[in-house]
Amino acid sequence: MIRIQYRVVIILLMLVTIAPKALVQTGYLLEAESFAHTGGWSIDQQFFEIMGSSYLIAHGLGKPVGDAKTQISLPAKGKYYVWVRTKDWAPYPIGPGKFELKIGTDYCRAFGATGQIGWQWIPGGTLQVSNPNRIDISLTDLTGFDGRCDAIYFTTKKNDVPPSDYKAMMQWRKELLHIPEQPKLAGNYDLVVTGGGMAGICTAVVAARQGLKVALIQDRPVLGGNNSSEIRVHLMGLIDLENPYPVLGRVVRELDNGDPENANPDGRLYGDDRKAAIVASEKNIDLYLNMFAYKVEKEGDMITAIVARNIKTNEDIQFAGTLFADCTGDGTIASKAGADYRIGRESKFETGESLAPDTADNFVLGATNMWYAADMGQASQFPETPWALQFSDEYFINSPTSEWFWETGFNNFDPLTQAEEIRDHNFRAVYGNWSYLKNKTTNYSNYALTWVSYIAGKRESRRISGDYILTQMDCEGTREKQPDAFVTATWTIDLHFPDADNSKYFPGEEFLSATEHIRVKPYQIPYRCLYSRNINNLFMAGRNISTTHVAFGSTRVMRTTGMMGELVGYAASLAIKYNTSPRGVYESYCDELKKTILGN
Repeated sequence: MIRIQYRVVIILLMLVTIAPKALVQTGYLLEAESFAHTGGWSIDQQFFEIMGSSYLIAHGLGKPVGDAKTQISLPAKGKYYVWVRTKDWAPYPIGPGKFELKIGTDYCRAFGATGQIGWQWIPGGTLQVSNPNRIDISLTDLTGFDGRCDAIYFTTKKNDVPPSDYKAMMQWRKELLHIPEQPKLAGNYDLVVTGGGMAGICTAVVAARQGLKVALIQDRPVLGGNNSSEIRVHLMGLIDLENPYPVLGRVVRELDNGDPENANPDGRLYGDDRKAAIVASEKNIDLYLNMFAYKVEKEGDMITAIVARNIKTNEDIQFAGTLFADCTGDGTIASKAGADYRIGRESKFETGESLAPDTADNFVLGATNMWYAADMGQASQFPETPWALQFSDEYFINSPTSEWFWETGFNNFDPLTQAEEIRDHNFRAVYGNWSYLKNKTTNYSNYALTWVSYIAGKRESRRISGDYILTQMDCEGTREKQPDAFVTATWTIDLHFPDADNSKYFPGEEFLSATEHIRVKPYQIPYRCLYSRNINNLFMAGRNISTTHVAFGSTRVMRTTGMMGELVGYAASLAIKYNTSPRGVYESYCDELKKTILGN
């Protein structure tokens, strides 16, 4: 019966796609991220869930980056209409992301500074092609200020306007790029872990050492997440302080490369190579870098597989599995699977927490893009930035580097649908302040902006609901200790809010935060916070576990999230051993889990 239904679906899909396939014969889609040589441009995948694609960004800190280059062969010679998908990311008055698209020897047009808001397909005029084979194409950055190009579309039909709707564009792209309906199968795994930050690495390593066959999927070229050279946030939380389960924390220690603090100019100090070597040494782990997991396949309340797309080649790969662990931070896989989750702040009435607001709202902790400027020993220049935030003698940030409190989000932006706007607002703050320091003061004449992360270090978005939801009372020890309280947490209840002075000068556009550290004694997070209450084979570890907003303020630091991952790895091994679910481990094998992490 299942096979008959599958064939019917395929037939219907064939009927539905007859008309679009006519477009394929007259159009050619070039994804910018698939350029053979990206030059100084970088592949940015972090908004895939919003856009359905990666794109190229010219992140040059005010200096134009090297050209991205490739070659294509069009279907035939003749006249083509050109469309470019781009974004003027700071469109008032005219944004800074201008670049040129060059095609062959006769076509050169500028894009990226139109004054229009949002991602758009911009008409690029016509191209006359006499020889359709091996046509040279390049993107030339003109400003160094984060110009971006998603795709270039060539069509022989004047009115063939590319779609902008997410679902329509995903299907259109799949057809034009000849992506098969049935993706290539990577394998069938005991545990599929999505997210290669501290939580995901620890989950995968422990599970593999317990004998499970594991797939670890990471959407960037390096492991480590916020604790990588790309983002540069140091590890926080303590492992050994009143930890009753000494096994937990061992893998975190292996991965820990010391404390380079935040925004260190030497990215090597964050230990990318160390993390990669530890994962590579595990024969039971298949590591997939540069893969964004965007689709979930299910049967009832069970995930059967996830599909991930290569952020450069756009190849789809399917990962089938028995168990799954969402360590993405944003809870991407959980949300695609239909898992229950929370976002924002609960009310005092709902949770009984003294630190909760009177009324529930959408307030969340924000995201940070770390940056650093260095003394170069000689004077240097930096452009004026009229499109950035504007500073004055009355208010500017007198510092050559960032810290954790350079933070955008709160309730000014949606952390999921406006993630790019959050990152770009951070850019506008950094560039605007640095331009002021360079052009209006003499303190930093010899300094140059040498590093700004274009990958945002996120704090809070979805919190997946488990069988137990951790609260402020658990953190403070005023609630009865739970029988499955395992992962030791030591960080304060650290809930950020907009800095008062920053709000005074940039109301509604804050980019600096403050906090009040509510001290807690070491406490243990229950195992039931680490699996979904309604998706029967889904674990989670990291900042997306089952807590209230208040409790999240204490659980979100990376040594703690790494220990969560270790516990999930041990629990997954018991689930496979006894052919049970994450909940089944709690209900029937909690004592065995306890003995395992006691080292007995």
